[in-house]
Amino acid sequence: MDFNQILRDLKAGQFRPVYFLHGEEPYFIDVISGYIEGEVLSDAEKAFNQSVFYGKEVDHLAVLDAARRYPMMAERQVVLIKEAQEMRSLPELLTYIEKPMPTTLLAICYKHKKFNFNSKFGKALQKHAVVLESKLLYENQVPDWIHTYLKGKKLTITPKAAELVAEYLGSALAKVANELDKLAINLGPGAEVNEKHIETHIGISKDYNIFELQKALGRRDILTANRIVNYFADNPKKNPLPVIIASLYNYFSKVYQLHFAKNLPEKELIATLQLRSAFFLKDYRDAARNFPPEQAEQAIALLKDYDLKSKGVGYNNTGKPEGELMKELVWRLLH
Repeated sequence: MDFNQILRDLKAGQFRPVYFLHGEEPYFIDVISGYIEGEVLSDAEKAFNQSVFYGKEVDHLAVLDAARRYPMMAERQVVLIKEAQEMRSLPELLTYIEKPMPTTLLAICYKHKKFNFNSKFGKALQKHAVVLESKLLYENQVPDWIHTYLKGKKLTITPKAAELVAEYLGSALAKVANELDKLAINLGPGAEVNEKHIETHIGISKDYNIFELQKALGRRDILTANRIVNYFADNPKKNPLPVIIASLYNYFSKVYQLHFAKNLPEKELIATLQLRSAFFLKDYRDAARNFPPEQAEQAIALLKDYDLKSKGVGYNNTGKPEGELMKELVWRLLH
């Protein structure tokens, strides 16, 4: 079952005896377990009917003792195992999983890795429990997730603003959600989030960011590119060189790809370049005109070289500060 369906069922009061939440992305597990812990029982019911265990500190006997009790003055009780990946005797819950108490909601949170269901215990979970695999999102999936998350807050967001948030905050969804919550609080329902809002409430500059640098490089706009890279050099904590290099490497790789895919229909071209929409295609076409295939290839090689320099690897160890390397890199990309 997927994340949204599980959450909808829980909010509708449709509870199942066992939930097994596993996977590399902790965010989806935390949201569901947080709802179970906070909302399934009333505050008055929680005192006698809610047990929260941590995998490193509990064994199966304590969990079984709690799960097999009958609820007191409530329809059901909740038993929650957090950090279940640390629980050595977790498979010993097999007999309970095969025949759970209908008045107990047992939620097992197995975080940071995918569970192997090949064991007898795993097969029992697949048969008798609601199972969620909480997968990490690919970087190009994060902007769409941002749109969906804000839609749930009755907000919309411009494509560029969504890309900006995703680029700077990465794919750690808990961190992204925290910043989006700030936007929701400050803007209120019905607003459209734009780059100015991102700058004001999250602190990501609408003028001095990686997308504006990419655009300036793609157009060979020396003045703008230098102004942005000087800002980056003066604010290295907000704009670390390894992140800049990774973003530019991805950018020039797509520029290079475009040369060999430019005759594809637009829809196929967008899919090939892994762009979210035609909105971003124009910038890549501009860059392809200014960076023929051999120059795009040279830019990629240059970025690899400066990646090594930034890490102080072998003969590339120049000892220069990040800001100086960044300026030097941009100058060489432009010239």
